[in-house]
Amino acid sequence: MRTARESGLNSLANEQLERTKEKPSSVRTGMRKGITMEAIKTVGLSKLYGKKRAVDNLSFTIGSGEIYGFVGRNGAGKSTVMKMLAGLILPSSGEIEILGEKMAPGCTSRRLGALIENPGLYPGLSGFDNVMVRALALGIPDAKTMSINALDIVGLSDVAKKRTKTYSLGMKQRLGLALALVGSPDLLLLDEPFNGLDPQVVRELRTTIIDLAQMRNITVFISSHVLDQLERMVTRYGVIRDGVLVREMTAEEVDAECADYLSIRVANPQLALAKLQDLFPQATFNILADDAIRAEGGLNPNQVGYALSEAGIPITELYVHERDIEELFVSLMGEDASQGGTSHAGASAANSFSNQGGGRNA
Repeated sequence: MRTARESGLNSLANEQLERTKEKPSSVRTGMRKGITMEAIKTVGLSKLYGKKRAVDNLSFTIGSGEIYGFVGRNGAGKSTVMKMLAGLILPSSGEIEILGEKMAPGCTSRRLGALIENPGLYPGLSGFDNVMVRALALGIPDAKTMSINALDIVGLSDVAKKRTKTYSLGMKQRLGLALALVGSPDLLLLDEPFNGLDPQVVRELRTTIIDLAQMRNITVFISSHVLDQLERMVTRYGVIRDGVLVREMTAEEVDAECADYLSIRVANPQLALAKLQDLFPQATFNILADDAIRAEGGLNPNQVGYALSEAGIPITELYVHERDIEELFVSLMGEDASQGGTSHAGASAANSFSNQGGGRNA
């Protein structure tokens, strides 16, 4: 015979199940099929609020097992995209495919777990009971074991019996991730999951996300303002600006763009370029639009300065440019200098030969 608590949890689970409006065709796909597929595919995805186009003709594809970092300023459209992918709001136009299935309007999939904005919690219930409600709503055969495992993954086992109204912001975020993990999803949508977490928990959460992708081939679509955390785990980036996907880059491409380089400014850049290419064949040199020479390849600025001086080529500027990931993404997102972007951010010892360079922040 059921206890009053069990009956209450089942009642809440039924309410959640009604709200998901899940298609029968999505229910049957709870087991992994062991094949590589596109985890997310959108074609011409748009969302209008009146005359405002929050998301504009978004088309992208994310492969199985990727950790995709979605980057943009506040109001750029990140959360709107997340909500459309999760079936929480309807697109104005365009198509969405989740794990190989075209999503019908207002529907979702059990193979998808999501933590978008603030997790919806029952404050009067314990953390464990909140997860149980979710597990029962999804029809998980062993809901209790699934709930225990989800809480253990996010490090909330010790406080599982406490009511969530006593939880800190960080604990609520972790509980939201536990809810997203119920049902062993193949795809996770995480919107600012590091909000409110202390450094130790951030590290543990980052490790968990990496393990889920690498060991269980779970695809993770994650948006975050904590760029240094994204840098340590994502395989590919997408940058959204005013509702438009302005660029996609692999982690390797970001590393290459953020590499340190030597900036050289002389009166005769063509003459200097020819001399430098002759003296340092292992390096790469390019003349930029402003006639500065960009040199890559770990050159010592002292040696470069000395070589140009010996050749009788006057130097007006020579410095090591240390471009970090924040500077790169600020430029792509369109913020101006007054909001944090700087044209020489990280520049070291301009007009000096003595600087030995420096690496990106770890």
